[in-house]
Amino acid sequence: MRAIILAGGKGRRLEPYTVSFPKPLVPVADMPILEIVVRQLKAAGFTHLTLAVGHLAELLMAYFGDGSKWGLTIDYSREEKPLGTVAPLKLIDNLPERFLVMNGDVLTTLDYRELLHQHEAGSADLTIACHKVEAKIDLGVIETTPASESGGDDRRSRNVTGYREKPRLPYEVSMGVYVFNRGVLDTFDADIYMDLPSLVHRLIDGDGRVEVYRGDHTWLDIGRPEDYGKATEQFEAMRAQFLPEEVDSGTPEHRKNL
Repeated sequence: MRAIILAGGKGRRLEPYTVSFPKPLVPVADMPILEIVVRQLKAAGFTHLTLAVGHLAELLMAYFGDGSKWGLTIDYSREEKPLGTVAPLKLIDNLPERFLVMNGDVLTTLDYRELLHQHEAGSADLTIACHKVEAKIDLGVIETTPASESGGDDRRSRNVTGYREKPRLPYEVSMGVYVFNRGVLDTFDADIYMDLPSLVHRLIDGDGRVEVYRGDHTWLDIGRPEDYGKATEQFEAMRAQFLPEEVDSGTPEHRKNL
């Protein structure tokens, strides 16, 4: 199985850690976040990983090499200018009919096999792994009737129908993990900027089909320094769930001599 890992971003939200260090190499406990991802993909049955690199690519290439350390084939695709999250995929040759695409800084217990199985069993061109979160609004939220029902100036007068003090609103958010059909890449030209939101709109506005995958998994955003600290704590507390192969193989819980 083939996976493309997007590892070319500058990680500006996690500065100053990422000023001279690629975000995928930022350690979570005793292990770079991208190594956690690599180990998880290996355990899920993936055999060939391609890292789409850009910012500080040499450090990533020096750390992961050809992948033999993990019993994988790892190669690299380098973009010479920022192309977004999707356009760099067109630079990669010999992609299979279906392949996984994910960000290189995802910390999750997602079942990659189950995600692929759902995609292959359905008719989607693109499947997006989603996670349910609640966003806390630290204000009183006013609910009103539409202007047409209020009978007043749309800017000034509305009838109040509800008041919620500091509500928690549920959302489904993208985890940064996707399954693509290769034909999706034919929907846009090479060498143009294309990100995932633009591609989703292009597909749903055309004849494409986009589905979501919902699973019972943990997912952590490590985009900001405060999130990074929480992610490290949770990884240490749930290490056996993030890396169950360590338990199966008898690997010590915490590696030494890194």
